Amino acid sequence: MSDIHGMDLFKPAFIGDIEVSNRVAMAPLTRSRAGMDGVHTPLAIDYYRQRASAGLIITEATNISRQGRGYAYTPGIYTDAQAEAWRGVTDAVHAEGGKIVVQLWHVGRVSHSSLQENGASPVAPSAIPAGGTVYTLAGNEAPSMPRALETAELPGLLEDYRRAARLAKAAGFDGVEVHAANGYLLDQFLRDSTNHRTDFYGGSVENRARFPIEVVTAVAEIWGAGRVGVRISPLSTAIGNTPLDSDPQATYGYFARQLGQLRLAYLHAVEGQLRDANGASALDFKALHEGFGGSYIANNGYNRDMAHAAVASGYADMVSFGRAFIGNPDLVERLRKDAPLHDAPQSAYYGGGAQGYTDFPAIGV
Repeated sequence: MSDIHGMDLFKPAFIGDIEVSNRVAMAPLTRSRAGMDGVHTPLAIDYYRQRASAGLIITEATNISRQGRGYAYTPGIYTDAQAEAWRGVTDAVHAEGGKIVVQLWHVGRVSHSSLQENGASPVAPSAIPAGGTVYTLAGNEAPSMPRALETAELPGLLEDYRRAARLAKAAGFDGVEVHAANGYLLDQFLRDSTNHRTDFYGGSVENRARFPIEVVTAVAEIWGAGRVGVRISPLSTAIGNTPLDSDPQATYGYFARQLGQLRLAYLHAVEGQLRDANGASALDFKALHEGFGGSYIANNGYNRDMAHAAVASGYADMVSFGRAFIGNPDLVERLRKDAPLHDAPQSAYYGGGAQGYTDFPAIGV
């Protein structure tokens, strides 16, 4: 790759109203190291500070409510104590010149009753059980049977998103990313495979997209649209063994166009299967970008040359890296120098303490 391409990937830009120092984003990475109360430990401050050279850090998925939780040891943003812990993280990232947004998460049906208040059933658009497993205090267990949300409950869910958005402001974030990907709640509403509702929120694509759009609109009213992004994954089935929508191009194309009318900061797309090879050719992601009309963050299996090409060609405004950021806190510098990357062992991904979390060395400047 020529130097001119290198300049593109490492050039400052505006992603919506967020000024970034380069086009390398840190993708959301669940690391399962918060307390069971959803409060981060000081280890998270070190972890995110070490990675502050990313143009934009998108935090690990962060629960908007107790009901929204589907895994043990994941952080929240629905109590003052959780927001205070996140404040230490945002202060550290800002002290290093970085930018950080929090990913707002409700898992929907991908949960277990042991993680819910008073052992309640998880909620979903429709009472269709998820496959796969979720991580509980007892280890990996099958998700519990969900109950279908009543239409009258949806305004309360919107309020949960609003509260989380306000607490994210109090915690000092630069913006928020609404998680509408990977088979979680908002994706469950979008897909006709998981949404069998007969009210205003089911049936046609306009109806299935209604609640996700209401959520994004509510969050944007608090933050300003230019500081709100949305993550989608039209082809991902890994989590919950979630079947694809019957027409992903049409469904996510409609969703992207509607989000575009809100003038959001960015659309962030997992191009293909989660934790699998890049699948950008299996769907017309360029059409989603064009329909959205704003900044586009590409994700999934990108290496240095692919990222250079995506940004230099205008295919993407930014490329997010996930696994590479686990073992390479200085990933931006390594990409700049075309230095070798450290492949973190999968055993380090989830749970535990500093080992495999904050002890990966930088190459030095």
